[in-house]
Parts: sequence; C-alpha cells; structure tokens
Amino acid sequence: MLQVYLVRHGETVWNAARRIQGQSDSALTDKGEQQARQVGERVKTLGITHVIASDLGRTRRTAEIIADACGCPVTLDARLRELNMGCLEQRPLDGLTAEEERWRKALVDGTEAGRIPGGESMSELAARMHDALNACLDLPAGSRPLLVSHGMALGALVSTILGLPAHAERRLRLRNCSISRVDHQQSAWLASGWIVETAGDVSHLDAPALDELPGAH
Repeated sequence: MLQVYLVRHGETVWNAARRIQGQSDSALTDKGEQQARQVGERVKTLGITHVIASDLGRTRRTAEIIADACGCPVTLDARLRELNMGCLEQRPLDGLTAEEERWRKALVDGTEAGRIPGGESMSELAARMHDALNACLDLPAGSRPLLVSHGMALGALVSTILGLPAHAERRLRLRNCSISRVDHQQSAWLASGWIVETAGDVSHLDAPALDELPGAH
C-alpha cells in the first residue's frame, strides 16, 4: 500500500486580504510560515521520503519548511498548481462585478461548464492533479511522499477520488496547512486503487487561519 500525504500551503498575504490568487502568487504571512513549521513537526516522524510541491512560491516555501523538518529535498511539479482563475486573478474578492461573481461561483456551485474567462475548468484541474498523484506510483518501493498544493486543487483531487464529478458542489473544507492522506491499496471492502483515509486535519495547528475565502487560494 502506498500512503500519500496532501498538504495545503500556509496562509498568504492575499488569503488574509481576501484577494484571488489562482496561479498568481503572494508570500506566506508570518502565520503561514508558523503553520508550515507545525506541519513539519507533525509529519517528521512519519517517514516522509519525498516532498513534492506545486512550483508556485507559496507552495514552494511551505514545502521547503516541511522538507527541512523531514530531512529530504523538495521536487517541484507544475501539475500541482492551483486552478487557473483567468481574468479574475489578483482581483479583490469584494470588488467583483455581479457578472464576475457569477463566473467565480460557477466553480463551486455544481455548474458543469463553470469556467472563468481565460481560466481552467474543474475537470481540467482534476485531470492534472490525478496525473501528479498517479506519478507517485512510480516512486521506489517503500516511498512515502508528501504533496504540497492548493485549496481548489486538493479539493478537486480528494472529491474525485471519492467518486464525485470534478464540477460537483464544493463541500470539502481544506484550510491552510491542513493535512489529508490518500492510500493506493487493494481491499475486499473498498474499491481498488486510491481511497481517502483522512481529509482536512488541522489538529496540529494552534488555530486555523481565516482562509476559507472562495477563490482566494
């Protein structure tokens, strides 16, 4: 059985400011750096062998802190990037027009064809996230990887492992520096392949950040 840990990046300046990030970037706040250190303390005894991160700055920095605690290097994988949010990236969430807010809401309310102009669909996001996860199957036997990614991206991955369509209503909360785990296994009582062991664990954090800002991931 292969165990893969999934971590969302730490709180960023734009998370705190309610600003849409997507594949644009902003630095971790002091709280975000502390959250990443707390993840490192939590996972350093788990035998993590690989830390693989989205190549965006906020995930790369989170991964560096975790990898330092685990004593292993960081590998970057652009497939783990956040959803491309097109023309709404870098925009203040509270400054969207009514039409722009409809575009954003279509990503989380179950709209099958939801897409921000210039951005990705949830199906495209889920496909590349599954590609990144499946690449872990090629790691040496005995590996225990940890992937550092983003809120929308990890939500799409976990939800589709559970059998939901990529465009399903978004109902899984994955806060900054939450830890999830998925396993690749064979079981008489579960479907073969990837299963969700845990999702969104924040018991290692002093307090969850105020980061549940739709589109600000």
